[in-house]
Amino acid sequence: MNIKTVGVIGLGKMGGPLARHLASGGFQVVGYDVAEAAINAVADAGVTTANSCADLASRCDLAIVGVGFDSEVEETIFGEGGILTGAKEGLVLAVASTIAPGKMKDIARRAETKGFLVLDIPMCRGEQAAIDGDLLLLGGGDRTAFEACIPAFKTFANDIYYLGDLGAGQVGKMVNNLILWSCISANYEGMALARSLNVDTETLREALLDSSARNWAMEVRAETWELPWAEKDMSIVLKEADEARLSLPLCGSVKEVIKGIKINLGQGMPHER
Repeated sequence: MNIKTVGVIGLGKMGGPLARHLASGGFQVVGYDVAEAAINAVADAGVTTANSCADLASRCDLAIVGVGFDSEVEETIFGEGGILTGAKEGLVLAVASTIAPGKMKDIARRAETKGFLVLDIPMCRGEQAAIDGDLLLLGGGDRTAFEACIPAFKTFANDIYYLGDLGAGQVGKMVNNLILWSCISANYEGMALARSLNVDTETLREALLDSSARNWAMEVRAETWELPWAEKDMSIVLKEADEARLSLPLCGSVKEVIKGIKINLGQGMPHER
């Protein structure tokens, strides 16, 4: 399996930088997005534009899907003009979108009947890491196919972990997000308490970064970011826990704390197209 041409579907804040890194890493890159502005933003990097997901799939050895919602992943792969309608033989489909592990397995079952391999490759560390090429990639699926794609993945991720069978990458991302949003919630509430008791939060933050309370979310001030996917991420966690008959009471609380943070910051819930 020789990966020479890589397609990126979804050229937004994450996919756009991925396409750029792949192109600068020597791969032929084909991009597709429903937003013309996103396509134009990567034109100077030498990214060739596809006119549909099917067109992209017919020209690539590896297609990376990075759209936002389950329904968009579904449409991208199985819809009219989707990947399945144009995929060439031997295509590797890598889903970078954060979706439920069960949904990932369902997609793979349906796609593999058409003769191509599916991987899940969700990524961590956020938008700046995508720009810098410093993402962490969590992988699941056929190991041989995954290893064949590693040279492409290394153009945008400096830490790559193969976690096991298909869906394992999504499980890893789900757990990462659970812990991330929990830390953001604790940081936010802790600083709210400090402010109410007239303690300077900047000085306290510096102290906490030297203490046992230190965490990545505190280091990067994640509570000040836009948090568009927080509620979706926690909904995935809670749904998977329900199906596994596992009680995770903290997760329900975190979902509500994150919702409150977003309300206080004036952020709405992203909507599916």
